[in-house]
Amino acid sequence: MISVNICSPTLDLAAPWDDLVRRASSNVFMNPAALTAANESGFASIHVLLAWDDSTGLKKLVGVWALQVRRISRLWPAVLEALPYNYAFLSSPVVDPAFVRDVIPSFLSAIRDSRSLPKVISLKSFNAEARSFETLVDALTEQGCAYLRLSENARPYATPDIGVKRSGSTRKKLRQDWNRLSAVGSVDIVNLRAADTREAFETFLKLEAASWKGARGTALLCKSADAAFARQMIAALAERGNASVALLRVDRQAIAAQVLMYCGATAYTWKTAFSHDYAKYSPGVLLIDKITDDLFSSAGIEAIDSCSYERSFMAQLWAGRRKMVDLLVDVGPGRSPTFLLEAIRQRGYEQLRQLRDGVRSWSTPANPKASK
Repeated sequence: MISVNICSPTLDLAAPWDDLVRRASSNVFMNPAALTAANESGFASIHVLLAWDDSTGLKKLVGVWALQVRRISRLWPAVLEALPYNYAFLSSPVVDPAFVRDVIPSFLSAIRDSRSLPKVISLKSFNAEARSFETLVDALTEQGCAYLRLSENARPYATPDIGVKRSGSTRKKLRQDWNRLSAVGSVDIVNLRAADTREAFETFLKLEAASWKGARGTALLCKSADAAFARQMIAALAERGNASVALLRVDRQAIAAQVLMYCGATAYTWKTAFSHDYAKYSPGVLLIDKITDDLFSSAGIEAIDSCSYERSFMAQLWAGRRKMVDLLVDVGPGRSPTFLLEAIRQRGYEQLRQLRDGVRSWSTPANPKASK
């Protein structure tokens, strides 16, 4: 009794979404507020798959999966990308665990049957530990779909049970850095989960633009469209209590900022920035460390997703890891030319990215790794 419809994102989905995430897997990047901001601003062309349970006569939302149509050039074939917009870091669908065995195959069938959607799907940063991943692989096999596992990585992840590393050289250095920073002035941390975060988010944007990311042209303010979308998305999420900006301050001046997102019982450390003038105190790392404890001591937060990779500085702070995979899927018959072309492109891109990161590791100053 599962039905799937495909539509554009809308804030009308807010109430069914809130009900779904109370019992389903978490993915803040599928929040209708974020999706609507991306779609309305023209930042991404998003299609939302909605799975409904009709068995009781009352339609209940049991699955959401948002995908964008991506085309790297006019001559390149379009594909579906399950990271629904740039700056999203998780492609897994949000599915009620009681319905996962029915919803995932229904999602694939809906894409296959659609006349307007591409049949090749790029699944980057998919949670391989979620029930939806095992079900996805089973459904692809049962339906005779081609798929390719492109890469795997371990994402730093924290829970109260497998959370902060409480000993070791990193912990000792953090205590020293905090004490040295406290000698400079009055140090405090502010993280108000309020409806209006515009001032705090502008502080983050300025810190990021003044950092090494600004110099490299990768800060949000370096591209007006990116900054406009980010402002709209964070404002929309914060209005619903799903985003905040934590600030580390010295004498009431912000020296580090951490943008946080929330979905169900999970917090996401989306973006970090800090002042180069205070780099020797590791302010970005100090802020994450303090915020981790604050989040777990607050009501309702049971996990923190770093939105980052194994090599990030968060791996030094958190003992937990979550297995992530990148997949390429073709729900059409056989292996299409688009599937083969996209596989070649993504493998080539990954090799170039690894080469770039290797070169950067030789030229990067000591602390930029403390800012995503």
